[in-house]
Amino acid sequence: MTARKKRPAGTPALRVLAESGVAHEVLAYEHDPRAGEYGREAAEALGVDPARVLKTLVAVVDGTLTVAVVPVAGRLDLKALATAVGGRRADLADPAAAERATGYVVGGISPLGQRTRLRTVVDAAALDHPSVLVSAGRRGLDVALAPADLVALTGAVVAPVGRA
Repeated sequence: MTARKKRPAGTPALRVLAESGVAHEVLAYEHDPRAGEYGREAAEALGVDPARVLKTLVAVVDGTLTVAVVPVAGRLDLKALATAVGGRRADLADPAAAERATGYVVGGISPLGQRTRLRTVVDAAALDHPSVLVSAGRRGLDVALAPADLVALTGAVVAPVGRA
């Protein structure tokens, strides 16, 4: 009989944070299924400046799934994303493909603990804040951490890929 190592409780994103020892704060709120914009809902429910709350978007750059992490207060610049990873063309990924690759549902996709680790680009504006919030792996659950820790844990490239 072989011993099985017990996995810590929580989402894969929270397990990554616990195992890394990175300082973070888990923030829960009551998700409204009628909410149209998940990131803005989180900012409002948590009383946080939307510039500090980051949304995780999955795009396809020259045929390769790529994660973009940008402030919910703005939009993703697909051309800038393609340029940041040395590509030519980017489009948002099909939601079902994003869910399969990451293991998370849309509105709860975290840049941390994805089923398949995708190349990641964090918008440069994230570095303007001492801490940022990203999804902790499900709707209604975010995590606050230093942007430098987010970059390190995801192996991200930092580039100006968001726009107001």
